[in-house]
Amino acid sequence: MEILGCYMKKFQLLCNTSFQKFACLTKSFFFLGICFYRFILLRANPLCVQILYFISISFFGFGFLKALNPLYQTSPKNLDLFFTSVSSTTVSSMSTVEMEFFSNPQLIIITILMFIGGEIFTSMLGLYFIRLKLKTDLGKIDSSHARFAFANPIIVDQIQIEVEMVTNSNPHITSLSNPNIKSHEPLSTTSENLRYLSMKYLGYIVLGYIIILHIIGVFGVSLYLAMIPSAKQVLENKGLKMFTFSLFTIVSTFSSCGFIPTNENMVVFRKNSGLLLILIPQLLLGNTLYPPCLRFCIWVLGKFYKKKECRYLLNNVEEVGYKHLLHWKHTLYLMATVFGFIIIQVTLFCLMDWNSEGLKELNYYQKLIGVLFQSINSRHAGETIVDLSIISQAILVLFVLMMYLPPYTSFLPWEDNGKMSESSERKQNKRREKVTENKILSRISYLVIFIILVCITERKQLKDDPLNFNVFNIAVEVVSAYQNVGFTMGYSCERQLHREANCENKWIGFVGKWSDEGKIILILVMLLGRLKKFNTDAGNPWKLL
Repeated sequence: MEILGCYMKKFQLLCNTSFQKFACLTKSFFFLGICFYRFILLRANPLCVQILYFISISFFGFGFLKALNPLYQTSPKNLDLFFTSVSSTTVSSMSTVEMEFFSNPQLIIITILMFIGGEIFTSMLGLYFIRLKLKTDLGKIDSSHARFAFANPIIVDQIQIEVEMVTNSNPHITSLSNPNIKSHEPLSTTSENLRYLSMKYLGYIVLGYIIILHIIGVFGVSLYLAMIPSAKQVLENKGLKMFTFSLFTIVSTFSSCGFIPTNENMVVFRKNSGLLLILIPQLLLGNTLYPPCLRFCIWVLGKFYKKKECRYLLNNVEEVGYKHLLHWKHTLYLMATVFGFIIIQVTLFCLMDWNSEGLKELNYYQKLIGVLFQSINSRHAGETIVDLSIISQAILVLFVLMMYLPPYTSFLPWEDNGKMSESSERKQNKRREKVTENKILSRISYLVIFIILVCITERKQLKDDPLNFNVFNIAVEVVSAYQNVGFTMGYSCERQLHREANCENKWIGFVGKWSDEGKIILILVMLLGRLKKFNTDAGNPWKLL
């Protein structure tokens, strides 16, 4: 028994030692993983990070859509499912599959893809990366100060004595008498610390902005559907759940995607003006009017909470580096431009298509709300209440122009009296030094190249079916995909010169009738369009004289 007890003690000691070694090894691997993670995030190119982000999410979305059972037995091609995943991730809403084909779990997956692919959400992730880099830089500064104080304690003590003498002789120097700031700490360290705290607070503001607007939107749509029998009847006829429809629609609207769970998009709800009015604020606050609303939220919160951080955010836009936080003059010009474009579109739409087929069954009030909704959606949202193929060509050209313009386009010139901060000046000088940017073409050049490539892949259809397959329809599709809007001319069997016996009209985009090569090109167009913010200065070296 004594021998057995001795062996048991040795075995227990061995187990404890092995467990300690395993725990130590696990901690080491965890620490190495964190170091590698921070090393990659701090040194990786933001463009490469976002390319990896969108491609990986697209493949994950495709895997889930493929694994989940559709609503019907017939399953679409893998390319069409991957196209849908990319379209959702890049918030483009280009469709090759009818939306009512997807089951409720698949609609939830598409909702998640649209949410994590939205511009505001990805910009919030960008704020986290900036904070991580600032935190690392502050840690390096603190460690260097600690090494300096340890190596030169006499010098540090002398500096503290001198600072105290200056502070006592001049009580107006509040920055030196502030006990929260070390006397031997440089001013740059204090400003960097304030910048870090401000960026951290800005991330919370953006997160709260997203959550609050989504909650209000889902509640508003659900309440409307519950109270209006005609809208509720549409969901019952199509077998859609109210909460899924509300969540899907709000996420799609706020992220400026344009997908709606119904095949007809918002055409089936064109008489429900109340629902359109609920979605209009979501369209604006999640897209063109996000910078003014963000600045307003910071200003309001600065009146009651975190006054120092809010003041820093409002007065140091360039140093913050968040592209959606604009100077107050720029926000005013942006608001004027947004509402100016809306007024122009609504006016021309009413003049040209007031009695068109798409608005035929609506009364005056419904027509006005519908035209307003359609005009706002032309700025990168993509939801529609009319078939674009039946409206006038002049309005289509205007919509193409609105799609092409960046969301923060301001018509009025904005200048800061010739002043430029040191950070923006460094960025501009660094940008000039990049030789590769001098070889980059402009955005319109890329659009022309993609249109030519699609015309090459679809050259047979251009010859056999010219009313559906024409250069203008292809151009609308490519521009809409590159700008991540989602407008499409669709495809109609009635426009075929040689009517096919088995032709069936479907509620899909025009790209749904393209060849596989054309769909792959448009996938590339959507991905490049989602990353076009990294190409803002493209084509500047080209001078058109």
